[in-house]
Amino acid sequence: MHREPEASLVGEEYEVEVGPVAHGGHCIARTEEGQVLFVRHALPGERVVVRVTEGETGARFLRADAVRVLDASKDRVEAPCPFSGPGRCGGCDWQHAAPGAQRRLKAEVITEQLRRLAGLTPEQAGWDGTVEPAPGDKVARGEVPAWRTRVQYAVDEQGRPGLRRHRSHEVEPVDHCLIAAPGVTELGIEKREWPQIETVEAIAATGSSDRQVVLTPRPGGRLPIVELDRPVSVLRTAESRGRDRVRLVHRVHGRPFVRERAAGRTWRVGEGGFWQVHPKAADLLVEAVMQGLMPRKGQTALDLYCGVGLFAGALAERVGDEGAVLGIESSKRAVEDARHNLQDFDRVRIEHGKVEQVLPRTGITEADLIVLDPPRSGAGKETVTRLAGMGARRIAYVACDPAALARDLTYFAAAGYTPRRMRAFDLFPVTHHVECVMILEPQRENGSPGGPELLA
Repeated sequence: MHREPEASLVGEEYEVEVGPVAHGGHCIARTEEGQVLFVRHALPGERVVVRVTEGETGARFLRADAVRVLDASKDRVEAPCPFSGPGRCGGCDWQHAAPGAQRRLKAEVITEQLRRLAGLTPEQAGWDGTVEPAPGDKVARGEVPAWRTRVQYAVDEQGRPGLRRHRSHEVEPVDHCLIAAPGVTELGIEKREWPQIETVEAIAATGSSDRQVVLTPRPGGRLPIVELDRPVSVLRTAESRGRDRVRLVHRVHGRPFVRERAAGRTWRVGEGGFWQVHPKAADLLVEAVMQGLMPRKGQTALDLYCGVGLFAGALAERVGDEGAVLGIESSKRAVEDARHNLQDFDRVRIEHGKVEQVLPRTGITEADLIVLDPPRSGAGKETVTRLAGMGARRIAYVACDPAALARDLTYFAAAGYTPRRMRAFDLFPVTHHVECVMILEPQRENGSPGGPELLA
């Protein structure tokens, strides 16, 4: 059977009525022919002219930008960032939405993902339907908070720093990123040229004066002499040789780590390692997790995907010398940091490796409490089923993606665990990202497991 070749629709314009928000920083619309459009720079209920940026005839959906607003939403504001808009910087999704509207849009996305993927209403998920702003992030209409303590600048061929355009490797040069935290902005990275450099990652620690830049040279490129507006340590990345190429980070000068402050402790985070990018995030998430779990003296706990040990440390303080905590983390450097950060707790053990591989090898079959903070893809059916079989009194699931959370909730439900309470936090203002903390418990009381074997 002969099929006509599909023609590109990139550049085509349509006048459309904008429908509901969807996961990913866009809204849904349809062409007159019924083809689905994922539209950025629009808001629900608006009438706009869109220009197709990706897609062809016969495609399941098209991607498009709203290039003219014919009938604006009351929630629309003029984007405060001069680098935002169709074809420009892709770092923010909702510059054109009032702050309260952004949180409502995120709440609608969470609600839709829970309903569609987990079959849950907000009430069934134990959620009041709101997305909570972080302390200090309530700003006036048309303003954005400066919250991002870690910014990776891309560098164009002329050595100018900027940020990637949406779904593109092209660089949008910027002279000031509005969402960058003051500690990042004060380094002056945007005011300098970076010849022979591909990316510059800037890190401004919370609770200490530590500042760090991580440079990735272009292939064959040389490092420049780094002179910034504040004292800073410098690292560089390189790829390992051999079949399995991994990103290596080497110290050029200064400390190979920064010191973060959260939950009443100082945390060493080495070589550009993971830490929450919002300065209030670590404290907020620890508080939400501990309030949900209510750890007691003598209990045993697991901290999975534990990073540098943030939740493990909070658990260890609460379960005391008679309790025990096991953390599992796949990053070797993060494991070293976690062991350093928690060395004063005799009853904490940190294991290196992937959770799905390490957890079965430990022989642990019981735990009182479990925290998991998996990557964006979620924990998956196999891991969830294993965790549910441990009879934990409560499980705290920290999720950076509501779709992955909803999928994993179906696996928990099949294994006998049900939502007790959920909170959602706007820890990535002006973007589509949102953080959730879900507390689960058995559908019926399973008793209180022991767990001295955690440290056996």
